[in-house]
Amino acid sequence: MRGIIINNEMAYLLGMICGNGEIKRGISETIFSIEIPHKKLATEEHHDIRLYVKASIADIKNITEPLVGTGMSFIQNRSATVLHFSKPNSDYLTREILQYVGMATSHNNMKLHEKIFNFTKDEKRQFLKGFADVTGYIRRSNYFFDKYMHRVYLEIPCNWELVVDISNLLKDLDVPVQSIDWAHPNMRDPQMKKYNDGNHSFWKKEHQIKIFANEFLSIGFGVLHKQQSLEMFSAELIEGLKTQGVMATNKTHVFYWQKKGIIKKKPSHPCEDDEFIPNKIRGKHFDSWREIARELGYDE
Repeated sequence: MRGIIINNEMAYLLGMICGNGEIKRGISETIFSIEIPHKKLATEEHHDIRLYVKASIADIKNITEPLVGTGMSFIQNRSATVLHFSKPNSDYLTREILQYVGMATSHNNMKLHEKIFNFTKDEKRQFLKGFADVTGYIRRSNYFFDKYMHRVYLEIPCNWELVVDISNLLKDLDVPVQSIDWAHPNMRDPQMKKYNDGNHSFWKKEHQIKIFANEFLSIGFGVLHKQQSLEMFSAELIEGLKTQGVMATNKTHVFYWQKKGIIKKKPSHPCEDDEFIPNKIRGKHFDSWREIARELGYDE
């Protein structure tokens, strides 16, 4: 049975919590906090991102207040904006959120409940929009070979299962992942340069799901400056391919299992059996991000 309050607003709120939320359960109340990192302190047009996020808070509150009530507040510092609200432990919203995030306490240990995969397409889009608002970035430096091939990055620290869950939600909406930069030694330190320099933990970074800008338009952002950048960079990507005589979707709307390519062999890395790596793939060697994705469950 679907919870009676599942709708676009609830889906968006759940996406934000799963993306960058913390849940503190007290004796009688549960406190929810959601961080929106500023990442860069200025947009591509050199405006202060804090002002853009502050302007977007009104839109975010309009979406979430029918569920949360007027008790949502926010604080800003140089690096992030933090939204927070509290609800009694017995409140229906508290119980619903905890069910959908698997009783987790942090985005670092959240696993999506199978019910989320039964959401309507619109609810899935809203979930991913909320998720992207707190984990997603689109910058001019995020291109793929050609400087007009702009990409959205969704950054997920530590949580391997969540990477797979989000990738599969995107697949359900026919949005291809261009690549995943896994926090794995074969991906982040493939030639062992950092390891040989004595930095044995260099590869323990965030995972990055990368999606071409024009493909992500169907999801979009709620945060103003991110949506503006997405639209601008999508137009540049489409125009850049057009000048090459290529229709954008012919180049970008491809899932990795639809591609053929030569996989370059990588040397074995001493950290392949590190405990940071999930049991399912610990001790295994990988030459491509696709091999890890397939092993962990993002595949055809």
